[in-house]
Amino acid sequence: MNANKAIRVAAVRHTGDHGLAIRWEGGARSKVDLGDFVKRYKGLRPLRSTDRFADVGLGEGGHSLAWPGGLDIGADRIWEMALEQSGRGDAAEFLRWRWRHGLSLAAAAEALGLSRRTVAYYASGTREVPRTVLLACKGWEREKDEAGNAAA
Repeated sequence: MNANKAIRVAAVRHTGDHGLAIRWEGGARSKVDLGDFVKRYKGLRPLRSTDRFADVGLGEGGHSLAWPGGLDIGADRIWEMALEQSGRGDAAEFLRWRWRHGLSLAAAAEALGLSRRTVAYYASGTREVPRTVLLACKGWEREKDEAGNAAA
């Protein structure tokens, strides 16, 4: 996964029930099970049928997975689930922190005192995100919240 570009799916294949094999732009591959996700959201009720779920395809530009009837799930959310399901909750947590604050790789690197390259490794799931970095993310967030409250 290239952490410098938007998360995009290059190819998707149904693997049975609610499982998918995904090839990401840049060559990374993931397997993800969307069974619980589909059951959790009423709007995705039609996808509970495995026959209907099997009709998965790429959304415009690979920015989502799409099904007939206008149903889709964003590629970024699929990437996050793929990381979590492959035991990379650390990378998923790091991504959520960046997304929550709208931080680019460079801005996240500056906020944490890390190199942009290191942050790119963490964002792509290529390297484990150390606990100390995840704690630094929480500290940065807390500091930002306190500064916002003091200004109000």
